[in-house]
Amino acid sequence: MTDHITTHQSEEDARNDSILIWLNGKLVPKAQALVSVYDSGFMLGDGVWEGLRLYNGRWSFADEHLDRLFEAAKAIDLTIGLTRDQLMTALTDTQAANQMTTDAHARLMVTRGVKTRPFQHPGLSRQGPTITIIMEHSKPKIPRPIRLATVPHLRGLPMTQDPKLNSHSKLNCILACIAAEKAGADEALMLDVHGFVNTTNACNFFIVKKGQVWTSTGDYCMNGITRQKVIDLCHANDIPVFERNFSLVDTYSADEAFLTGTFGAQTPVGQIDGRQIGTGEMGPVTTHLRSLYKTLVGA
Repeated sequence: MTDHITTHQSEEDARNDSILIWLNGKLVPKAQALVSVYDSGFMLGDGVWEGLRLYNGRWSFADEHLDRLFEAAKAIDLTIGLTRDQLMTALTDTQAANQMTTDAHARLMVTRGVKTRPFQHPGLSRQGPTITIIMEHSKPKIPRPIRLATVPHLRGLPMTQDPKLNSHSKLNCILACIAAEKAGADEALMLDVHGFVNTTNACNFFIVKKGQVWTSTGDYCMNGITRQKVIDLCHANDIPVFERNFSLVDTYSADEAFLTGTFGAQTPVGQIDGRQIGTGEMGPVTTHLRSLYKTLVGA
């Protein structure tokens, strides 16, 4: 299998060649959106970020995304230097400058900024943070259900690098993705430190068994906003949902499996470790949750 796809695959859009990018308070053409080689994010992966989706003129769940950004910045002792309102204004200004109304994706990134010398200590970042918003026309185009492969890379303990932290340091997840692709899959299924099924390298993971929706306990995965919305939708619509430990044995025998994330919302999984999941196509519970979620973001 060499026809790899990704959970962030989108339609080609020529308008993205001429987008304007928000960089430290200025809107600049894509080719001019440059940061220093001394920037903490480039040099050390020292920063945090959020991805947001624009649906019908609204940035979906923007409050939750900004909550998570400010919580992450506080956790790594990074001063953003802008208020929530100022960041929201930057987002809407970038949207207006690029004439975007729907099907757009924004990546809002904050690093500790430019360092005075090329070394690790955060005290060497003295010029204030680097803040940028990359906003692209982006309509998901995932032609078939995703194939997953279990990999040896784990989502680790909070005292190493807390997996809830949406940081620029993504090497562990990148290595997991590489391992999955080497195994002929599209994305990696990662276990937690106890060997229970946890998450993928880029998305949160769910299975459906006999009408019940299962996901991990949440202890070792990104605190996904779309993940929580799916759990909330299950509760609101009398769909049994459980945050629990479960194994690969449980997973292989699932009726359905799907991923959640800001970009793809609910992406069906057709195969895990060469085993077909259910019919191999999107199942009825996933379809129902997709419909409920679409109504929610359009509300």
